[in-house]
Amino acid sequence: MRAFAVAFWLALIAPAALALPAVAPSEAPKHLGETVTVEGAVDEVHTDARSGVTFINLGGRFPNQALTCVIFRDDAPKFPNVDELPGHVVRITGKVQNYKGRVEIICNDAGQLKIK
Repeated sequence: MRAFAVAFWLALIAPAALALPAVAPSEAPKHLGETVTVEGAVDEVHTDARSGVTFINLGGRFPNQALTCVIFRDDAPKFPNVDELPGHVVRITGKVQNYKGRVEIICNDAGQLKIK
């Protein structure tokens, strides 16, 4: 019975211990190469007509955004209604990368993007 009680409490505590603390979009560049959760208001959403790539900008509008969430065309169906995100606060979790001098997180799983 004691082992069951310990397992039960660990099951309750473990998810909270694994939760990543959120950082502001402006702090994302300090976490290059790390997996973090970024929380902030969406300033702009743009889908490129040619490539089908969707860009969700936080911390400013292009070209002055602090962070971009990039969703490739093949993953777009996993993220319905992204055009409705401007003005909403979101949490984006993923590996922070530098692409041509811009900070980004590539989102390929719906669980990476949460509306707060």
